[in-house]
Amino acid sequence: MDAHGLEARERTPASRKLGREDAAELLDGADRLVVAKGRRIREFEAPSSRDEDALTAMLGPTGNLRAPTVRAGKTLLVGFNEDCYSEILGG
Repeated sequence: MDAHGLEARERTPASRKLGREDAAELLDGADRLVVAKGRRIREFEAPSSRDEDALTAMLGPTGNLRAPTVRAGKTLLVGFNEDCYSEILGG
């Protein structure tokens, strides 16, 4: 985020595990979801909090929300991929 000149409004410590319900809450108000798992990118347009595919994509193998998770306007980014961050966040 520093490379893009961004500052977090809210940070959640790693000790606080966020699960499926938390992921569903994050989807409220998102028009686009981008999930990065290494080089693989999945995009969901207008995801809802009941979209099982979107929710499953947001969660790691332990059932916790993947990190980092960033809301940029109405786009929700889950996981990390440098190209995605550059495209969506600019820079």
